[in-house]
Amino acid sequence: MPKDYVQIDPRDNIIVALTDLKQGTSAIVNNDQIILQEAVKGKHKFALIDFEIGDDIYMYGTLIGKATTPIGKGETITTENIVHASVNYQVEEERISWNPPDVTAWNSKTFNGYHRNNGEVGTANYWLVIPMVFCENRNVEVLKSALLRSLGYQTITDFAVDTDMLVREYQKGVPIEDLLQSQIIKTPDEVIQNRTFPNVDGVKFLTHDGGCGGFRLDSETLCSLLAGYITNSNVAGATILSLGCQNAEVGYMKEEIKKRDPKFAKPLYILEQQKSKSERQFIEDAVKKTFLGLIEANKTKREPAPLSKLVLGLECGGSDGFSGISANPALGHTSDLIVALGGTTILSEFPELNGVEQELINRCLTRQEAVKFTHLMDTYSARTVALGSAFANNPSPGNIKDGLITDAMKSAGAAKKGGTSPITDVLDYSEKATKKGLNLLCTPGNDVESTTGLAGSGCNIIAFTTGLGTPTGNPVAPVIKISSNNTLNERMKDIIDFNTGSIITGEDTIENKGEELLDYIVKVASGEIQTAAVRLGQDDFIPWKRGISL
Repeated sequence: MPKDYVQIDPRDNIIVALTDLKQGTSAIVNNDQIILQEAVKGKHKFALIDFEIGDDIYMYGTLIGKATTPIGKGETITTENIVHASVNYQVEEERISWNPPDVTAWNSKTFNGYHRNNGEVGTANYWLVIPMVFCENRNVEVLKSALLRSLGYQTITDFAVDTDMLVREYQKGVPIEDLLQSQIIKTPDEVIQNRTFPNVDGVKFLTHDGGCGGFRLDSETLCSLLAGYITNSNVAGATILSLGCQNAEVGYMKEEIKKRDPKFAKPLYILEQQKSKSERQFIEDAVKKTFLGLIEANKTKREPAPLSKLVLGLECGGSDGFSGISANPALGHTSDLIVALGGTTILSEFPELNGVEQELINRCLTRQEAVKFTHLMDTYSARTVALGSAFANNPSPGNIKDGLITDAMKSAGAAKKGGTSPITDVLDYSEKATKKGLNLLCTPGNDVESTTGLAGSGCNIIAFTTGLGTPTGNPVAPVIKISSNNTLNERMKDIIDFNTGSIITGEDTIENKGEELLDYIVKVASGEIQTAAVRLGQDDFIPWKRGISL
């Protein structure tokens, strides 16, 4: 890859600057000389040809916008001169053939995971404490304070904040200016705690603001999502706190659990506060039953498992103009490797597939899945329009500032996370992945709602690409943060796990980094590497309220 600029696809009529380019720079593309009419920042694009108003603009070989003003050859592409545009799509009989990558080097490799009765294998072993309704959040917090420190699960981070020192300095009358210069970040002397249950990776508390009020559909979706978490292979069992009168009914959740795992055998303790003698008794019972569950969960130990047991979530957030060139295609190659090994990968964020629908339709193995995908996309798109928005509004200010100026441009790069393999299944939100291979999952583009959905559909590990940086994690699925560029990797070392910036600088190839990433994933799945999101306790959990989030 050139160090200064690149044409990603031969059909593209805009060029990506890989570094800051000065006005007057001469760029040679396909033996054609382009003189930059103005300075172009790295990650942004400039015109390969002259455009008239209404002309189509292509990137990644697909339509990503239309010119709204005349654009001269060598001028910068901005929100001032183009607008979002995408191709129409329909279900066709055409199907894309696939040549899987060579996976000889991984055929005999295994990861050390937690084997479940239903044949699934977890990459972690967690106990869950879940409220059925927001009314129980306070009781969940009481359980959290009662259990974590005593059992040795207090979150361990790279640092501790000494607020007490600020209080002491303030009480001494230290001037405000001096207070602001105080060093209050301390490195803990002890970073490893003795756990009562060494084979249990943690107790996770899934507080939320749902379960009652609002649409009944949201409560039913919440029950389905919670069933997905309880049956996730990374979960050993759960304690459920129910008020008793909420819309999110325990009976419905049990039905959803049975639907996902007909022979469900994990410990599951359900307590209803409206049937308890007192709140004190309610909390006491919950603590005791959770303790019993942890004793049972601790009996399971890591054992070797084939890589076909991996269920990898494919996620991006805080994307930049390099994401679709480095991190996303590298992850896409990793996805292809896992699929070729008989594993499962799941690509989410439907608003960020806008513009590449036809390619994905043609990759569906069956017409049934292609029809389901178009139905979900059409329904979701219509709902956003009815709410006064559109997929075109998906790019955030940060995306735009760093070069992703239309949703179709963002989507074409985001879809690279799904590699090139056939699509074996299409899932609506909270549906469980049951088919090996690449699955599509309908979620919002919102990072946390999407990762929440991925774990609910069965992901036992999540790969998360980013160009700007984000602290997002998940309570049950280890999240691997993948940087698209070297600058981010250096600036946010505390939250980045894996860097693909060397692809941009030409020191590495997409294939090499994809293979390195697979090896890294195996180590995380085996518990040999703890991701930054796990280490920092980034346990983000936000259920999607249908029709509200984009």
